[in-house]
Formats: sequence, structure tokens, C-alpha cells
Amino acid sequence: MIRPHQFYSNHETMRDNVFQRRDTDNSIAKNTIANRAYQEHCLAVQQLRNAGVSVHVFEDHGQNDTPDSVFPNNWFSTHHDGKLVIYPMRCQNRRREVRQDMIDFLLQHYQLNDTIDLRYFQDKEQYLEGTGSIVFDHTQRIAYASLGPRTCLAPLNQLCEQIGYQAHCFHSYSKNSISIYHTNVVLSVATNFALLGTDNIPDQTERTELIQQLESSGKTVIHLSDDQIHKFAANALELQARDGKVFALSTTAFQSLNTNQRQQIEKYANLLPLEVPTIELAGGSVRCMMAGNHLPVK
Repeated sequence: MIRPHQFYSNHETMRDNVFQRRDTDNSIAKNTIANRAYQEHCLAVQQLRNAGVSVHVFEDHGQNDTPDSVFPNNWFSTHHDGKLVIYPMRCQNRRREVRQDMIDFLLQHYQLNDTIDLRYFQDKEQYLEGTGSIVFDHTQRIAYASLGPRTCLAPLNQLCEQIGYQAHCFHSYSKNSISIYHTNVVLSVATNFALLGTDNIPDQTERTELIQQLESSGKTVIHLSDDQIHKFAANALELQARDGKVFALSTTAFQSLNTNQRQQIEKYANLLPLEVPTIELAGGSVRCMMAGNHLPVK
């Protein structure tokens, strides 16, 4: 996780992120927003650690003007076989988020055997923004992807070929018919269940095939409304904690779930709501804040 010191809502990403809200240009208000985001992040890390989740925290003091650095899952992913993937990002200021010190940390403490660098796709204007663009089912070796401006087929196919996964593609849209910018705001795949913005997939064949794929993989599919999707209900992540699994999500997302949906999740994992409303101004939530570490320990 990356703790932000100079957080603000990234103006470069607003053109295609309908989940994002514009912050004020007033300098005092900007400082207030940055401070609130910093405090929210600190509390979230502490809550995760209290729940028994191992968290590595890095600082971003803002010298490189990287307003979305709080969402590190978009520039890299790690895999059980020792691979690290670096992804092609659409926005110029997001490309500056790649940090060698974080890669060096992983090299020092984990078995990192191979790096797959897909950034050459940026020159072709083809993008794939990490586990924002891809929702991995690591058990079944499936890469779910909602295709759109930030999730292109060519780099997805190249990645799947190199890591031995099967791509499952579909298209999703917000209620105003704008392509949903990242897969992980419309789909979350856990070990035994999945949260899906069913109403956001208008193509009936794609919707049916996606549900069938999830169910055939042993998942209980929990269907979410468009309103719940826009409250980040699917932007959540199952984590391995000391005493079992937890499902981390924002309080915004948690409050949008009905009793039955919460009970379905709690059959398999303990719900862990984190209060991050300021960070959500940037158009991402709890899942985006966490880059999962699947590398074997040295």
C-alpha cells in the first residue's frame, strides 16, 4: 500500500472515470483533502493489521506529481510462481508511479524470479492497468477483463500467454452508457464467491456466459445493482489474515449492501469495512488501494 502525502483527484483521468469527483481548486481545501486522505490511509492500514493482514507500506511525498499513487494495483501485480508484471498505463502522470524501490524490496524479501514488462504497449496506445483492468481468479487461472479504453485485448492476450491464464472478456457500462473504466469496480472474485454488477453488462450473451463461468468455477454469485456498483460495492478484495479470510471494502460499499448480501459474504469471510470517503473522490476504493502480494517468501 502507498501512503499519500499530496493526494488530489487526478484531472488526467476524469475523461473516462465516471466514479471520480472533481475536487476544489482552492489551495486550502486541497491541503485539507490531502490531510484527510493521509489519515484515512493510516487508519485503514492499522485496521488491516489489527485484523491479522500483513501490510507493507511505502510513502509517496508527491515530488513526482503522482496523485493516483494511492492505487498501486494498477502498475504491477505479483504471482505465485515468482513473476512480477509491470503494466501499460493510459495517463502520463500515472506512468510515473512505477517505483524501483518497491521492486527492490520484493527482490530482497520474496522469491521474484521473472519480470514481465508490458509497457511497450504504451507506444501502441494499448493499455492494461493491472488488477484494475484484470480481476484474476488465481485458483482457476482465469483473467476476467471488461474491455475498454484502459483495458485492451492485445496486452491482455500477451499477458495470459506468458502466465498461462485464460482470458474471459466482456463489456460493462454505467447507467449513462459510458464504458466502465476498470473491471474491478464491476467484479470482485473471491475463493468461494463473486460480486458482480449484473445490470452493468447489457449484452445478454456476455452476461450469461460470465455468470456461468463464475458458477462453474464454484463461486456463489452475489448480484449487485448499478447503484451499489457506483458505491464501490464490487471494489473489494478477499485477503488472507492470521485467523482466516477477511473481505476488505469501504464503508460506502458496506452500507450499500443489503442484509442478505452481507450474510452471503460472511459465510466465507469476515467483512472488514474501511472508512475512505476522501480517497474515493479519486474514483477508486479499497480494492484499488491494495496491490496483492502472491510471491513466495524467501
